[in-house]
Amino acid sequence: MSETELDQEESLFEAPPMGEQERMVEAILFASAEPVSVADMEARMPHGSDPAEALVHLRKRYEGRGVNLVRVGDAWAIRTATDLGYLMQKETVETRKLSRAAIETLAIIAYHQPVTRAEIEEIRGVSVSRGTIDQLIEMEWIRFGRRRMTPGRPVTFVVTPDFLDHFGLESARDLPGLKELRSAGLLESRPPPGMMPGPELEEEDETGEGQSELFED
Repeated sequence: MSETELDQEESLFEAPPMGEQERMVEAILFASAEPVSVADMEARMPHGSDPAEALVHLRKRYEGRGVNLVRVGDAWAIRTATDLGYLMQKETVETRKLSRAAIETLAIIAYHQPVTRAEIEEIRGVSVSRGTIDQLIEMEWIRFGRRRMTPGRPVTFVVTPDFLDHFGLESARDLPGLKELRSAGLLESRPPPGMMPGPELEEEDETGEGQSELFED
């Protein structure tokens, strides 16, 4: 083998210049959704490459930029600069429509608290599914109250400060009447059973009869 052929063969195993290795590391990290280990980079890069050294140089280049090269455990990743994280936040408003059963259950708890599940079912005249209670708890509009000192020690339910804050109330004594609940879109023409009549419930409807009669089926 001639000297020229030997030089050409050796050049095939020669590592790329460090600047080129930096570009390779940058490309790998940019395209990866997950942090990448040095060993994984080395397996992808040409023979003789030193991704660990390339990372040192590349990390310095990213200092003070909008994105940084950060270490995550034994791997590396390109991440948004921490002081600019607020730019990535997006606030959305999720509208959740309560079912008729949830509205009735919520109204009964609000106007009769503390109230047990059995008492809710007695007022509604039908059983209350666990999903309805769970939904209201998940929304943080109701919470568990004290247990009743009766056989079985049943748990009670009460409305939360979040519920009061949502409707601009200082306490449960400031609960709205029928008109306010309708304007908030929580009620249809017929109020939930068990609601304590407020001033608005004494108003007359179009037929001239008291609205309190709407409680009757």
